[in-house]
Amino acid sequence: MVMEEQCDVAGCSNPKVRTIGRKSVEKIFTLNTKGTKAHLCKEHYKQYKKATKKDRELDRLNWV
Repeated sequence: MVMEEQCDVAGCSNPKVRTIGRKSVEKIFTLNTKGTKAHLCKEHYKQYKKATKKDRELDRLNWV
C-alpha cells in the first residue's frame, strides 16, 4: 500500500499537490516538518499564491 504524502502545514492532513521552497512558505504558514521544501495541499497552495502575489509580480518586473 502506497502512502500519499500530506500537506506540511500544521493541523492539515490533506494530500500534497505542490512542493515549494520552505523559506517563502514559512513567512505565511506554520509548518510541521523540517527540510528545504514544503508540501502544500490545494487549499494552502491557493492561499500561498494570494499571499505572495505582490512579491511575485515585483520579482517578475525585476527579472526583465
